Amino acid sequence: MANVVVVGAQWGDEGKGKIVDWLSERADVIARFQGGHNAGHTLVIDGEVFKLNALPSGVVRGGKLSVIGNGVVLDPWHLLSEIDSIRKQGVAITSETLMIAENAALILPIHGELDRAREEAASAGTKIGTTGRGIGPAYEDKVGRRSVRVADLADDATLEARVDRALQHHDPMRKGLGLAPIDRDGLVAQLKEIAPAILEYAAPVWKVLNEKRKAGKRILFEGAQGALLDIDFGTYPFVTSSNVIAGQAATGTGIGPGSIDFVLGIVKAYTTRVGEGPFPTELHDADGQRLGERGREFGTVTGRQRRCGWFDAVLVRQTCATSGVNGISLTKLDVLDGFETLKICVGYDLDGQRLDYLPTAADQQARCVPIYEEMPGWSESTEGARSWADLPAAAIKYVRRVEELIECPVALLSTSPERDDTILVTDPFAD
Repeated sequence: MANVVVVGAQWGDEGKGKIVDWLSERADVIARFQGGHNAGHTLVIDGEVFKLNALPSGVVRGGKLSVIGNGVVLDPWHLLSEIDSIRKQGVAITSETLMIAENAALILPIHGELDRAREEAASAGTKIGTTGRGIGPAYEDKVGRRSVRVADLADDATLEARVDRALQHHDPMRKGLGLAPIDRDGLVAQLKEIAPAILEYAAPVWKVLNEKRKAGKRILFEGAQGALLDIDFGTYPFVTSSNVIAGQAATGTGIGPGSIDFVLGIVKAYTTRVGEGPFPTELHDADGQRLGERGREFGTVTGRQRRCGWFDAVLVRQTCATSGVNGISLTKLDVLDGFETLKICVGYDLDGQRLDYLPTAADQQARCVPIYEEMPGWSESTEGARSWADLPAAAIKYVRRVEELIECPVALLSTSPERDDTILVTDPFAD
């Protein structure tokens, strides 16, 4: 059976939630492999809206196992609140349908406080634009070997030792930022109180996934954010704190890379970005405003308005390479309906030199000027199209040109937030 990794191939917000939900019908297991509850996935199923941050998108589908892998940093209080919210919408969540990796690192209240304090203290032009939810500091503690992990909740002595080690690092930093000292006993009490509810879902995820794989079950690996926010291959330092590219699916769940059969990159038919950082094709005119209004471009987590621009084929070709994408899912094609002319970025001008990739240095990224190719738009509606025959000829030409420029075929085409408004070209789960 095929196992599929889904990654965002731009700056996030590409519509991964809908596509993962659509694919989950074919999967037996859905596993989150990185990020935290700074990710926002909106699903629309039979007219009902589900908004997820920490839970895997497949959790709303009955009969599936949802997994939170070790590559995720987990806010346990937020997770339980999200579980409660989803249950109120009629979704059953039990230890049989949800598992959390025992070796996943926890996001503590002190991480969010530090995250927000740093952002507030940053001078203009140096703010990262984080969600302030503590994801970055939690990953720092993980790498610094001072995390409290899920398994630590099971033993009081271990838990207190882990907290003490973390505080040795955090208290001096907090003093420098003008924050009050940490209430050590209060934090320990909070963790002990929540421990039973989290441990109910704890499991050796690496073992479970490998057993499922050997049994021939289909596994769908779900990433958060987008590849251009990858800590190594994104627009550093305006990135997230984890690896987002497809290779992280293996290390973030404990399954070997040879078990991955298909990588699906989710790509919006134009480009958006939330927060700070370079954005070569960003529009500050009526076209950019129109894209934002038609695409309802507001962040699921923060509510912040997304920056909008024309499709950047250079960036998507680059992320398809770094993630080994086998096919893309092109989303929000319907947002382009009614534009007389469309533009696609096919290269950059950097100080008179033409580039076919985004350079690594931040100062060079800021000086990249997009080189555009223009294509005719279409006046007909593509919203809700479920076959190629439903698409106008100009829309099909646009899709085909995107395929050529990014050097990767379209596997799925999404024409509305509704899960069934999807054109299947290549089934990623096909054996």
